[in-house]
Amino acid sequence: MPIHNMKAFAFEAPSYDEWKEAAVQSLKGKSFESLLTKTAEGIDLLPLYTKEDIDQQQISRVTKPQFGWTIAQPAAAENGEQFLLQLTESLERGNQAITYNGLKAMVWTEEELRQLAQLLTKHPVLLMDIEKDDPIMQAFTFVEESDRAAVKGIVISDTAVLPGKFPNFRTKGADLWTVHHEGADAVTELALSLAIAAEKAEEAGSFEEFTEGFYARFASDTHFFMEIAKFRSFRVLWKLFNDAYGVANAKQVPLVAITSLRSYSKLDPYVNLLRGGNAAFAAVLGGADWLTVLPHDVLTGTSPGSNRYARNIQLILKEETHIDQVLDPAGGSYFIETLTAELVRKSWDKFLTIEEIGGYQSYLQSGELSRQFAQRQKEAAVGKKTMIGTNVYAELTDTNIAESPEIAVTKRLAEPFENLRARQQESLPKTVLINFGALKDYKPRADFVSGFLAVGGIEAQWSPSFESIDQALGWISEQQPDYAVLCASAAQSEEVIAEFLNMQKTNCVIDAAGKYDQDVEDQWLADGLHGFIFAGQDKIDKLNEIANIKKGGLPGE
Repeated sequence: MPIHNMKAFAFEAPSYDEWKEAAVQSLKGKSFESLLTKTAEGIDLLPLYTKEDIDQQQISRVTKPQFGWTIAQPAAAENGEQFLLQLTESLERGNQAITYNGLKAMVWTEEELRQLAQLLTKHPVLLMDIEKDDPIMQAFTFVEESDRAAVKGIVISDTAVLPGKFPNFRTKGADLWTVHHEGADAVTELALSLAIAAEKAEEAGSFEEFTEGFYARFASDTHFFMEIAKFRSFRVLWKLFNDAYGVANAKQVPLVAITSLRSYSKLDPYVNLLRGGNAAFAAVLGGADWLTVLPHDVLTGTSPGSNRYARNIQLILKEETHIDQVLDPAGGSYFIETLTAELVRKSWDKFLTIEEIGGYQSYLQSGELSRQFAQRQKEAAVGKKTMIGTNVYAELTDTNIAESPEIAVTKRLAEPFENLRARQQESLPKTVLINFGALKDYKPRADFVSGFLAVGGIEAQWSPSFESIDQALGWISEQQPDYAVLCASAAQSEEVIAEFLNMQKTNCVIDAAGKYDQDVEDQWLADGLHGFIFAGQDKIDKLNEIANIKKGGLPGE
């Protein structure tokens, strides 16, 4: 083709219908609807978004008022002296705020409090879970009256704690940390943030006074795109909220983010680094003004190294991606813009519903959060919600199950799995896999069962490859296991299991790998089979059942 023809050549963009037709062909008989992903918020995520999807939304974008965000990493100290040393080092290494968690109050000397008071006027301040009698609050009394306007920050507390007037401190906001961990989805969190705002607006002397003292803190979870849209949605909802109060030019309020612990686990805790990084990235893409990344071992007790890793997650995001130089990094994405608009609509409707039933407190008493968390827990139990190192790909290593006083969290999805792993190894039944046929035939099921059992901390010994039931029964007689799982290929399983049950005479509890027709399963259970292990099963229930098998092969009571 001549060069001038090449320059004039243009590729034709396929239409959505052409793309859909090609997608359906690739599904090989599955419906196009199988490509939809349903979220906890009641939103169907599409496999493809186009400019037409944005054009249909008609919801204006609201971006954050300034570039970047404040890195707010707390120090893990035992007393005031340690806190000041760690704080100074942290500020030198990239932290940008004096961040303190009041769950574990410290002892301070007057000199240490005076040193802290000097720092309060130089750096933004974030105080979390503070009680009025926390000794650290005395540092504010050492700030001169003329310097108090220079003290800027946020207090996240249920009580008024500041000793005196600090005009640039925000103390009455919407903290969604607890409801998030109680089970709230993104729509519920956003709706409740407005419900809290409505209560505080009514309590304030004026709407302007309310706005000057308000903030919103959201936990950022691992549902990456939903979390981006959640933070972006709040700014639009805040504008709508102001419009409802007749305020035309809404003053934006600080949007505070903290990485969620809902998906954090004590099992294989280094995976929490990935969870924290994912959540942090989503929060800053969504437009958070402040961000705290919780260390990967915060559930059991942090170390200088883990605190450094947490801080460095933020530094890498700033220095390597330059996100802090863009006001709305996710803006313009057909997917994110559409998802944001859907969250705005659903959240506003839910906010109005919450107001109709009596507001924030009435909603908390409705029991809906418990139902949402139960659904999340069920999804984790059956594997629909995967937690690497916890409910899949678990490592059979010693696990630290200690409780740390550094963080307060009501519910986490990993707790039932951690409780399983807290059992002493010697109290678990001796477990074997009885394998039939060639390695290539039984290995897929044997691998699955081994992984399934590892989630409960149960190590399974593999048998040799057996060609006959007599061989298997002889090996069982030698090993004397408490519990065994029969593994064979799908083609061989029914014949092998039926013959094994007909011949076996042992106190060992026997399960079969796989899922079968109900009438076949009922017959095997009647013939002495204990149960089954299969994909989609409730792992928590099954693993508790197995762990309670007594030594000698008799099921525990």
